[in-house]
Amino acid sequence: MKRRRFISSAIGLGAASLGLAWPRAADGAAELKPYSGADLAFGTTISIQVLHDDAHEATLAISDALAAAKNIDRLMTLYRTDSQVAILNRTGVLEQPDAHVLTVLMHALALSRLTQGAFDVTVQPLWLAYSSAAAKGKLPDNAERRAALALVDWQQLQVNARRISLQLPGMAITLNGIAQGYAVDVARATLRARGIRHAMLDTGEFGSLGRKHLQQPWTVAVRDPREAQSMAEVFSMDGRCMATSGDYEMTFSADFAQHHIFDPASGNSPGELASVTVFAPTGLQADGLSTALMVLGAEKAVALVATLQDVDVLLIDKDGHRWRSAHLPLA
Repeated sequence: MKRRRFISSAIGLGAASLGLAWPRAADGAAELKPYSGADLAFGTTISIQVLHDDAHEATLAISDALAAAKNIDRLMTLYRTDSQVAILNRTGVLEQPDAHVLTVLMHALALSRLTQGAFDVTVQPLWLAYSSAAAKGKLPDNAERRAALALVDWQQLQVNARRISLQLPGMAITLNGIAQGYAVDVARATLRARGIRHAMLDTGEFGSLGRKHLQQPWTVAVRDPREAQSMAEVFSMDGRCMATSGDYEMTFSADFAQHHIFDPASGNSPGELASVTVFAPTGLQADGLSTALMVLGAEKAVALVATLQDVDVLLIDKDGHRWRSAHLPLA
């Protein structure tokens, strides 16, 4: 599953250079030390940093959490013929879906209802139309775009515990706008089950446990949507998960007008926002919302976020104007 990477993590110097002490273990008897691991998933490198007082236990926890994240990729990627998403797209039916796939699709449908279709996992035909045209050095023409758009309709995706089906021939789904956030959730739960109390997770979206040091939280920087080497903001991770969607990582036009995020109502990319960063209680929620709010635009995005508990956003439009909700954890 090839996905955008918008964010730089693990900002700051090490504990020794900062003169900071690592957090003590629960019994106060041993000093926690940093351990890290990385692997390939979602078309990129995913990584986990933890603090623990036992190297063996830390290594096992990291290995288990990376495996859990890679399993989500295995189930939901578009780039393996045996993934559950690939089987559904190829046959139109998925019998006895995996529990993870079911969880993600049920959440996706709930988000589609909440946003009146701004979030829609059935946009895959649009991606195929645009990527096929891009291979020929052009954008899809109106007829090609309309043909793809006719296959986009979240209400034609039927989901229950026994069977998932696509009701229109030629329909296809993508979970690229939500799977990496869910991978944060399953990896973080795996770390908790292993007794890890302090960790930073990066699957392309971010989650954390505890703190980086006694005096310092984990921090994450969001890049400027127009200056790749510049930071738009630096955030403290406050126990919530963070996801960013932007118009700059996978573009179909040099002016950023057409990119990998599609408005299911028009078949074009949304025109107002360049970047959306969401803090939410789960990676699943943060990731899906970051895509949906890009489509909704600033006014509707701000109104929707005001109704959601423990959700905060940074919105940046194509002219660089910013909207920040009240409780963004700025570093």
